[in-house]
Amino acid sequence: MNKLYIGNVSEEASAEDLETIFEQWKIPHSGPFLVKTGYAFVDCPDEKVAMKAIDILSGKVELHGKLLEVEHSVPKRQRSCKLQIRNIPPHMQWEVLDGLLAQYGTVEICEQVNTDTDTAVVNVRYAAKDQARQIDIHRKENAGAAEKPITVHSTPEGCSSACRTIMEIMQKEALDTKFTEEIPLKILAHNNFVGRLIGKEGRNLKKIEVDTETKITISPLQDLTLYNPERTITVKGSIEACSRAEEEVMKKIRESYENDVAAMNLQSNLIPGLNLNALGLFPGGAPGMGPSMANAPPPGAQAGYSSFGGQGQPESETVHLFIPALAVGAIIGKQGQHIKQLSRFAGASIKISADEVNVVDANQIAPPDSIDTKQRMVIIAGPPEAQFKAQGRIFGKLKEENFFGPKEEVKLEAHIKVPSFAAGRVIGKGGKTVNELQNLTSAEVVVPRDQTPDENDQVIVKITGHFYASQLAQRKIQEILSQVRRQQQSKPSPRGEGPPHGDRPPLARPSRK
Repeated sequence: MNKLYIGNVSEEASAEDLETIFEQWKIPHSGPFLVKTGYAFVDCPDEKVAMKAIDILSGKVELHGKLLEVEHSVPKRQRSCKLQIRNIPPHMQWEVLDGLLAQYGTVEICEQVNTDTDTAVVNVRYAAKDQARQIDIHRKENAGAAEKPITVHSTPEGCSSACRTIMEIMQKEALDTKFTEEIPLKILAHNNFVGRLIGKEGRNLKKIEVDTETKITISPLQDLTLYNPERTITVKGSIEACSRAEEEVMKKIRESYENDVAAMNLQSNLIPGLNLNALGLFPGGAPGMGPSMANAPPPGAQAGYSSFGGQGQPESETVHLFIPALAVGAIIGKQGQHIKQLSRFAGASIKISADEVNVVDANQIAPPDSIDTKQRMVIIAGPPEAQFKAQGRIFGKLKEENFFGPKEEVKLEAHIKVPSFAAGRVIGKGGKTVNELQNLTSAEVVVPRDQTPDENDQVIVKITGHFYASQLAQRKIQEILSQVRRQQQSKPSPRGEGPPHGDRPPLARPSRK
């Protein structure tokens, strides 16, 4: 493996620039630099020189303002089956390494590479591509970083076992190198799951700390960005204690992940054709680890609309979503740009109630209302998919902008209006339907008593919960309303009452013989 791949190369870079860098660091090369857009290749005289180039240059040397990424170039046919493992402690026994590698599949070749470094390097080839992909050390995207995450794909037990083995290796290395600082366990988890891990008033996290005799902290929301939606969960304690804590933490995260997957699949059934992946609201891959979802549609997705307006276009809905008054500026954006972009993205009409504020965009502001001044009402009108997109982005924006505390999950109140004659169907006999709705969706659903119907003979249903809970409750209520409408349409008109004026059939002329 003497051929090198040089990544993250600036478009301004030339072969001469790369030659200069190699000469500057006294790294010989045995052929010309083949420069492509964004990357390059070069041959080295031997494996030792190739390793030297990787150690000296990768993530450490800049060219035209970009840190170079240098690694072995692997032929496409072998790329997925081969990997190289570096920085192996010299005292590590081969039997231990073999056992660790065997957890992920059948190892065909494991050969040591001679280097000038104190640590060992091995080239490994697995029998199948998917086995080699089980160990994913994120070197390229973390070039030069002091810490690099390791992703392990396995059963919950397998992940916990691998995690414990990695901690034992790190501890042994610390002792051998006289590294005196404590080495904590750090787990990356998508922010969507962290609120449920922490629990109300921090109870879930505190229980795990007490039960496992560990100290657990979670990175602040301020560290989150649009491109990094993950929080760092730091666990301190003995290896045994950290292992127990990892099991409990991941158990909670998996529960949240599975609940959201179930809710997501129900959303896909109720809003057929909805592409949840494109919304950037839901993490994929291993629970707590992966930043992106697979591109395949969720199971159960159908073609065509069933519950909304028959087989044609889905019917438009109006939802009133209540947000903190202080968050209005973030939702509207500078000169109204954010709310306009959100409206275009979702395909919905989005207006914010005016409550004695300066009008930013006359087309985006609705008349004042009488709600609590600490909250403002966002009026969203559009079909189910537009509702999902618009509300999802609003929930996400409030979290990004820190309008909810680090131990809070974003929970908002939404109002939907239903015909007064259908309110009983939402409540159900003895409150049965509304109770079932709450158990199914984890949202709080309330139909306030003694409401006076508005001018359209409608009353309000209040829904409070996190995003998926609220969405699922909204969809279920809309399903109930669709059933009521269908039943109303199928009822014969009372005697003496014809169909509505616009729907009357043409008058028949009496026949003359």
